[in-house]
Amino acid sequence: MRLSDLQNKDIISMSDGKKIGNIIDMRIDEKGTISSIIIEPNKKIFRFFSSKEEIEIRWTNITKIGEDVILANISL
Repeated sequence: MRLSDLQNKDIISMSDGKKIGNIIDMRIDEKGTISSIIIEPNKKIFRFFSSKEEIEIRWTNITKIGEDVILANISL
């Protein structure tokens, strides 16, 4: 799977089922393993709660990569 394939998928929080945002980048460790994904947050959810323009989600918090969405075990 390519990064461009992942960027087309919505990131969904498993805690509440809401769309978190979309992947804009990845952090890769010195071994070449994905350590986290960088998300551009959904503006509707985060406009009042955060001044951050990016959210970093650890790869270990990704529970499932589906055809259209990526499920993440996080709560915001």
